Amino acid sequence: MTQTVLVFLDPAHPDGRIEDAGKPTLYATDQGVNRGDGVFETLLVLDGHVRKLPAHLARLASSARMMHLDVPGHEEWERAIVTALAEYQETVGVLDEVVVRLVATRGVEGTHVPTCWVAAFPPAPSAKRQREHGIDVLLLDRGYDSDLAERAPWLLLGAKTLSYAVNMAALRYAHDRAADDVIFTSRDGKVLEGPTSTVLVAHAETDDDGRVTFKRLVTPQLDSGILPGTSQGALFAAAKEAGWELGYGPLEPDDLFDADAVWLISSVRLLTPVNHIDGKPIGANPSLVKALTEELASLFDRIA
Repeated sequence: MTQTVLVFLDPAHPDGRIEDAGKPTLYATDQGVNRGDGVFETLLVLDGHVRKLPAHLARLASSARMMHLDVPGHEEWERAIVTALAEYQETVGVLDEVVVRLVATRGVEGTHVPTCWVAAFPPAPSAKRQREHGIDVLLLDRGYDSDLAERAPWLLLGAKTLSYAVNMAALRYAHDRAADDVIFTSRDGKVLEGPTSTVLVAHAETDDDGRVTFKRLVTPQLDSGILPGTSQGALFAAAKEAGWELGYGPLEPDDLFDADAVWLISSVRLLTPVNHIDGKPIGANPSLVKALTEELASLFDRIA
C-alpha cells in the first residue's frame, strides 16, 4: 500500500478531492507531464506542525506569476493541505515527519485550466542521515554567467518550476563519483546554489578560551539567478535576532574552502553540514563546526 496521499484542488470540492495515489490520476496530455510546464513547492511537517507555509505559498505564487500561470489562492491550498494531512494521519497513523508537495501545472493542452494537487508522503531515509552526519559535495559549472537572470528573464532562473531534469542529472553525476550533492558555480566563478538547496557559509572568531566572539553568516547573492530559499530567509531572520552578522555574497569557491563551516539548507533536509568539497575538508575545527551547526539548527527550529 502506498503511503502517498493525493488531494486535487477542485472547484466542486472546496476542501480538495482525495484520489488514490496507486491509480492513474493525470492525463498524458497534461503540460506538466510532457513539458515540465508548471511550478511546485515542497515543505515539511514536523510533529504535526507545517513549517514556513506562508513563505512557501508566497514563493509558489511568485513562480506562477513569472510563468503567467493562474493558480488557486492561498486559502484553497491551505484547505487541501489540511485534507491531505488528515488523510495521511488516518492512513499512516502519525504526523511526526511528513513531506508535503504542492504542484500546479498548465493543465491539459488546449483547456487553459491548471491541474493542481497536494501530495503528502514520508521523507527519504537519506534526509535525516545527511542532516546528522553531513555530506560530501562537488562543485559543478552551471554554464552561464551570474548576471544571466537579469539579461534573460524568460529563462525563469528565479522560479521553482517542474523542469528539474538538469538538477537531477547533476545529482546523478555526483552520486556516480561517490559524492552526495552539488554546489553549482557560474561561468564567471560565482557560487550559486545546490540542485535542491541553498548554500550557507559561516565565519567565526573565538577567544583564548574557545568561546565564540564573532559569527557571520553569508549566502550567495539573490540576483545571481538562484531560487530565493524559504529556509535561508527564515534562518537569516533568526540569526540576526541572535546577534549574527549577515551577508549576501558574492561568493567564490575559495570562500567555501576558507570558511569555518558550510551548509546546504532546504525545507526537507533542513540544515546539512558540508564535510568535503571536491574531496577537500571544510572547516579546520570540527568542534566549532558542530557548535555552529547546533546553534543554527536550534534557531531554525524555533522560527520555522
